[in-house]
Amino acid sequence: MLIETQLPNMLHRGKVRDTYSLGAGLLLMVSTDRISAFDVVLPDGIPEKGLVLNRMSAFWFEQTSHLFPNHLIALADAWDGEGGSGAKLPDGLPQEVARQAMVVKQAGRIDIECIVRGYITGSAWSEYRREGTVSGMSMPAGLQESQAFPEPLFTPTTKAEEGHDQNMSNQEVLDMVGDDMARQLADASKLVYGFARDIALEKGIILADTKMEFGLIDGRLTLIDELLTPDSSRFWDANDYQPGRSQASFDKQFVRDWLTAQGWNQEPPAPHLPDDIVAKTSERYSEAYRRLTGREL
Repeated sequence: MLIETQLPNMLHRGKVRDTYSLGAGLLLMVSTDRISAFDVVLPDGIPEKGLVLNRMSAFWFEQTSHLFPNHLIALADAWDGEGGSGAKLPDGLPQEVARQAMVVKQAGRIDIECIVRGYITGSAWSEYRREGTVSGMSMPAGLQESQAFPEPLFTPTTKAEEGHDQNMSNQEVLDMVGDDMARQLADASKLVYGFARDIALEKGIILADTKMEFGLIDGRLTLIDELLTPDSSRFWDANDYQPGRSQASFDKQFVRDWLTAQGWNQEPPAPHLPDDIVAKTSERYSEAYRRLTGREL
């Protein structure tokens, strides 16, 4: 498993990704096999998880490029240096790292997690049961768990480097980025979500919700980081879908459910995952990749 990388010119080590400068405005973004839950990095990795995240993000960046610009140049193990203007991969880059990495354009990140919810589940369902709201917005009475919203909801949160992300009101988004950018973020997020939801449904998978990140490249709003992966999305089996209960999923909800059942308080340190939970999570990630992309890892 690839838990941590040690390459020259590191810029950032996130919960899952290690990012390095290649020069000339390009970055090497490595998807490790680390896994986080409730914004805490767990002590155990998930085999092939980083490979799934890397390959699936590239798939969706390609699929949605006609809708919205993104930062992808190429998968690192397929990059020939084109568009690099002198940038190059680190000498002796291990193959196991290259296959879990992509070359991307450097962007000025907007510190907002752009979440689109098509169904009421997870933290939205918990909030609704307590308050009758989702991300502070009033909702109709009588909604069932996992029920589809009439229209997808844009529910942004803060992007916390440490601790938990927090819901943002419309006014807080406006105060951070202004009216025009706030509208662009909401419109772009819902556009990409709707497109991907329809493709996923054709493959027998419900895209319940997803999280996107954006940045500015040459002043233009651009999709960055990862896109529509099992880490950033909830994928449900359409054949088993039934409102009124939680759904079997092809994402890390399986890990969240196990951690919750242990009574963990969602603060570091996180408990170790049993071998069977690790293996089943790896299987779910790989199955999501195969079903959505039609490709083998």
